[in-house]
This record gives sequence, C-alpha cells and structure tokens, in this order.
Amino acid sequence: MFLPAEAPLAMPVQSLDARPDAARLGHPYAWRRAFVFGTAILLTAAGTWEMNAVLNGRGASLLGVALLGLFVSLFAWIALAFTSTVGGVIASLGGGPALDVTGPVPTLATRTALLMPTYNEDPGRVMAGVQAMMESLDATGQGGQFDVFILSDTTQPDVWIAEEAAYLALHAPGRVFYRRRAKNTARKAGNIAEWVMRFGGAYPQMLTLDADSLMEGDTIVRIVGAMERNPGVGLIQTLPVIVNGTTLFARMQQFAGRVYGPLIAQGITWWHGSEGNYWGHNAVIRTRAFAGQAGLPVLPGRAPFGGHILSHDFVEAALMRRAGWAIHMVPGLGGSYEESPPSLTDIAVRDRRWAQGNLQHAGVVRARGLHWVSRMHLMMGIGSYITSPLWLVFLVLGVLTALQARFVRTEYFGTGRSLFPNWPSVDPVLAKDVFIGTMAVLLVPKVLAYALLLFNGPLRRGCGGAARAGVSVLLETLLGGLIAPVAMLIQSMAVLGILLGRDSGWNAQRRDGGRVRVWDVAAAYGRFSLFGLVLAGAAYVVSPALFAWMTPVLLGLSLAIPLVALTSGPAPTLRRLGLLLIPEERSVPPILARAAALRGALGGAEPGPAIPTLLSDPALMVAHRAMLPPPRARGVGVPDPALVLGLAKLADHDRLADVLSLLTAAETAAVLSSAEGLDRILGLS
Repeated sequence: MFLPAEAPLAMPVQSLDARPDAARLGHPYAWRRAFVFGTAILLTAAGTWEMNAVLNGRGASLLGVALLGLFVSLFAWIALAFTSTVGGVIASLGGGPALDVTGPVPTLATRTALLMPTYNEDPGRVMAGVQAMMESLDATGQGGQFDVFILSDTTQPDVWIAEEAAYLALHAPGRVFYRRRAKNTARKAGNIAEWVMRFGGAYPQMLTLDADSLMEGDTIVRIVGAMERNPGVGLIQTLPVIVNGTTLFARMQQFAGRVYGPLIAQGITWWHGSEGNYWGHNAVIRTRAFAGQAGLPVLPGRAPFGGHILSHDFVEAALMRRAGWAIHMVPGLGGSYEESPPSLTDIAVRDRRWAQGNLQHAGVVRARGLHWVSRMHLMMGIGSYITSPLWLVFLVLGVLTALQARFVRTEYFGTGRSLFPNWPSVDPVLAKDVFIGTMAVLLVPKVLAYALLLFNGPLRRGCGGAARAGVSVLLETLLGGLIAPVAMLIQSMAVLGILLGRDSGWNAQRRDGGRVRVWDVAAAYGRFSLFGLVLAGAAYVVSPALFAWMTPVLLGLSLAIPLVALTSGPAPTLRRLGLLLIPEERSVPPILARAAALRGALGGAEPGPAIPTLLSDPALMVAHRAMLPPPRARGVGVPDPALVLGLAKLADHDRLADVLSLLTAAETAAVLSSAEGLDRILGLS
C-alpha cells in the first residue's frame, strides 16, 4: 500500500480583503519592540544628521538631497538589524524563548505526518534523509506516532522512476508513503495544500521539510510535544544549521550561519515572540490551523507579480497569525539541519525566484487584519531585495556627486546675501566619521557573536578554538565583503528583470559542488568586472581619496571572476588548517553520518533512462502501475497534449528502440502516467 486511506480536510482560499475573527494574544514584548525600533530610529537619526553635514553642509544640492534620502533608507535597514542583534545578546545572557522545549523528552499522544516535498531532486539524497529520520525517531521509542509522505512534483521522467526505485528500497513498510503529482500547480505551496486536502484530517500536526532537510528524532518529538501542550500555537519553527558544505563558498555560509546565526535568531525571537515567521521547512504546523487559514489566493495579474505566490511561507504564517494562532521560533533547540547552495552562481538562481516571491508580497502586505509584526516580515522580505539596487544607486550617485563637485561649476546661491556661491562639496573628515560609524553598525554584530562564542565551550572548541575561530571570522568577513558587491549587482539585475516583467520560473536547486571551468565563470561575470573597472576609473579621476574610500566595493567587482572561481571550488587547505570549521564537522551528528552512509545504498548513482529502467525491473513496473493515480472519468477535463503526442509516436513505430529518442521528456512522463501508454510500451518491447 503506497498511500493510506484518505482523510480529507477542507482548505478554503483566504481573502486578503476580509478581516477574520481572531483570538487576542497577550503583548509581553512591547518594551522589547520599543527598544529595538526606538534604538534603531535614534541611530538612524544620528547617522542622518552626520550624513547631511557631509553632503549638504555648505548648502543643499539635488544630488546631495537624493543621496541623503537613500542613506536614511539604507542606514535604517542596517540599524534595525544591529538593534535586533543586541536583543539577541540580551536573550543569550538571560531568559529563554517564550515557548519552552527543554526538559525530559515528552510522550506524544497524537500522530504527526512528516512531509518531504521533492522536485527533480537526487532520489538517493531524499530517501536517505527519510530513512535516517525514521531510524532516529524509532530510537526515541515513539517512531510509531509518525508517518512520512514523500510528495513528488518531479517533472523529469528519469528522476521520477529513480524516485520510485529508491522509495521501494526503503526499510519502513507501512510508515512511508509516496505520491507524485502529474501537474505541479502552485509549486511547493500547492504540493502541501493537495496533501492537506487529501490526508490532513488524520494528522493533528504536520512537519514540513525540504529535500536537503534532516531533523533528529529527539528534536522532532520535542517540538511536536510543545505543540500538544500549547493548543493556541499554530507553528513552531526551528533554526536549521547549514551542514555538508564542501566548496569555499558553502563553508563560508555554514560557518556564518553557525556562529552568527544563533545570535541573530535569538534576537528576532526575543522581540517577535508569538508573531514569529515561517521559513518553509524544518517546522511543525498544526494541520487544522494551516488548513483553515493558509489557503493562498492567486494574486491578480500576470507573472511575475501576479499568479501563484512563490514565497508562500511568510504569507502562510501571516494569515495564520491573523486568525489568532501563535507563531513561535525555538532557536536554542539543536538537531535541525539543511544544506547551502555550493556557489554564488547557484545561490543567484535560487535568489532570482526568492526575489520574485518576496516582491509579490507587495500585493499581500495590504491584507486586512494582519498583525503589524507580520506586515514587518513581509516588508522586510521585500526590503532584503530592494536594498541591493538602492545600494547600487547610492554608489553611483555618490560618484556623480563627487564628479559634480570636481568638474561642474554650477552656482548654488542661498536665500541669504553672499558674495560667493555654495559649491556642492563633501566634507572628507565627516565622511570618514560616517563611514566608520556605518562599518561599526555592520560589523559589531559579528564581534558580539565572536565574544559569545568565547564563552560557549562546545561551540568554541567545535570551531577550532578561540584563535582559529577569530581568524575564521576575519576570513569570512573579508571574503564576504568582497563578494557582497557582486551579489549586490546580481540581485539588482534580478529585481530589474522582475520589474520588466520577466518570470523566474522554478528550477531544481543544485546542492553538490562540482568542477567549475574558469571560462564559464568569465563569461558569466565578465560584465561585473568591467563595471568595477569603469567605476574605479571614475572614482580615481575624481580623487585618490574617493578611490581609496570605495576600494572594498571596487576590489570585489573588479575581481569578480577569480573570486567566484575560487569560492566555487573546494577548500581542503582551510579544512586542514582548522579554519571555517563548525562543531558538526569535528563531531558529526549520528543522523548526518547515517544519511551519508545510506545515500549510496538508496540510489546515489545518476538516474538511468526511465523506460528502459522500468522494463528491466518487473517488480518496479508492477509497483509503478500501482502508484499511478486512478484515471479520471471519461469526458472530464482537457486532453493532455503531451500524452496524445506520446501515444501517437508509440503507435507509429513497431520497435520501442526506434521511438525512445523521439519522445520528449514531457511526452515520456505523460506516457508513463497512463495505463494505456504503459501497455503500448510493453507491446513494443
């Protein structure tokens, strides 16, 4: 039996214009929020005062006013991140999260479904993670309270058949179920919603995962137990640790996430409280709350702003909170893991989709009845991508202002009497002070994280000791600072493409590092280097001082090609020197080791061609037929063009070998989804 009996649960589409009745939650976080926002406002006001003196101290100019406006927006963004991190320090020094998940491991009274959505992913990786998590749950003595659903949206037929073969190789009969959708409508959000409407009624909780997710059994039992004890809680989000990085870029990501991430998460938890956020995976959700409130509407208009919501998780959390369900994060609970894309190029592919999804939130943030903190989540998601083009415009306007002051002799007479005009100028001393202050706001959170690391013995030793951890912080800061301008341009181009109406689509994410050819990197990043060189030339023409001030940005852009090539490859020397280490590398958690060992056994090889694979394994063919969804009633729905074409090609040939190369991927998938297509394949074989 590949699927259990259905237990439907209604999931109505929510209106953004209706205000639902909501239970009121307490507000014990008011003073924390006042501290975070009040301090950020004060810092921004002080920075704005100083920047105004830098730009407009001798009289306002159009470029100076424009620069000041950009500075206010950008500085407020980093000031809020700074004050939130200070809140994390306060939380780290005393006081736990609002939701307690410590103490003895609870005994569970209800059943929970683990949902593993997958889309053209490595089947060996997916099934190895499932098997490792089930074994870890069994070790707690409560594995019987959990079922796993592998929810496939895979479109590549070779990967689909490999998924089925790997699923059949699992060692958890009756507890792991597999379902593939032929049409991945609404993508991941639609995948989860389809499960809720078919099976959600049987499970009070569901735990959402990603294809690269791993969670220890103890962690899962604790958050499910917390859900059972707190009937007003709708979602509990863990803090996944990034692991298994092999390239320099991935190792930087996982080191930063391990050292700075907990402090950042403690900070946002400290003032978010019951108005937390959802990151789409490694979280347990009350199924009834999700079904009742998280049915996503289709946004009006065409993609990229209209259509199905891509970044669904923020919106689902906001809608659940709108109805009175508490949304919590538990950053202090370990045992939750994920992986990072191996290179800047791979992150750019993912970020393009995330940028579109977050910009779509402009159509959601106006929804009636949202909690103001939920609106902040949506606006901060938008801001995380809008800030890149704003930084780019700020840099360009800064150079133009300096060029104007150097070459343009325009007079700016004030209203008072003066024999001389107020030439546009930049005060170099004040500019240096503003630069130092801005860098402090940016970098002090890293210093605070390192200071806390020194007092955390396991973390300090796991990162190679105080000295190596300090060198790693400096190395990550240096390389991250050089990469930042390149990432700024990538995100700016993505935002521009979205504003011009280009849809990102939905591509499978590459998770493993591989050989990177320098010529490919040069072709992709040559324009970034060219832009950096042009900007450097303009800055140097203005003055050597401006050139020196912009050196970090100019270096990162000019060296984009070697920088991306270097960070996309492995970093064995750094590993041997004990740099960019995390505790999970020095002492590998059992679930990570088990998943790695299982991966090869459950299909780690490259998937073979779908039809020959099925024909070579009669047991797989029988199982494949049994896993097909029941045929729809005749005359219902529109015929699938791919199926019609695929069946026609099969009918036009006498030998299967002659037609295999003529079938497209879509036609192959359609034929394999049809009992008639399978019969024709068997008849030709």
